Amino acid sequence: LNSLHTDARWNPLIAVVQANKDRLEANFDKPLVALLDSIFDEDQTLRRAIGDVEAKYGNDSKEMQEHWRLIIEKDSLNLIQVTRILDERGWLGADVVGGKGNQTLFLVIQHSDQVTQEKYLPMMREAVKNGKAQGSSLALLEDRVALGQGKRQTYGSQIGDDPGTGRLCVLPLDDPGHVDERRAGVGLGTLAEYVKIWDMTWDAEAYLRELPALEERIKAQRP
Repeated sequence: LNSLHTDARWNPLIAVVQANKDRLEANFDKPLVALLDSIFDEDQTLRRAIGDVEAKYGNDSKEMQEHWRLIIEKDSLNLIQVTRILDERGWLGADVVGGKGNQTLFLVIQHSDQVTQEKYLPMMREAVKNGKAQGSSLALLEDRVALGQGKRQTYGSQIGDDPGTGRLCVLPLDDPGHVDERRAGVGLGTLAEYVKIWDMTWDAEAYLRELPALEERIKAQRP
């Protein structure tokens, strides 16, 4: 990389790259970009550490409880800042806050309570229509809100514990046979590839047969 900067032959290419970067960032709200980037890093750093804390201390340990307490506290503080931005300026696109900042708006709302998610869901839908938010991110929020309302999710993005078996499963999903078509429509890969993250397999026909029983178990678990 150092030789790239010292070799004069690369100067024209470097100049073009810098010019493109300057053009793309011309309308950036720099202080807001810095704030949202900081929130993003904090949000993701704490969540990436969950696995390490669990592996070291156990899921029911006081260390894990403290880690989740810290996540909840930071989420609350981040939500105050993000909702203020959304209320004052709307859902800002990557042309104003950069791709990372734009993703931060979604992440903070995704990690908020049900009432807040429902409040800002229409705003995000409009932002997707206007090219100011990712359709794939909206799909995750749509699924989370639907499940919170006791409905079936649409894209299969939400994974959780089956109350009957204790194993991870795709939480109640509408029309599982056509889920990949819906996922493709918003830029998501197949559900089979997605659930591999959790070492799961996907069989739409088997899932459909087992779905009523899964819903009953989940319903019985609710307060």
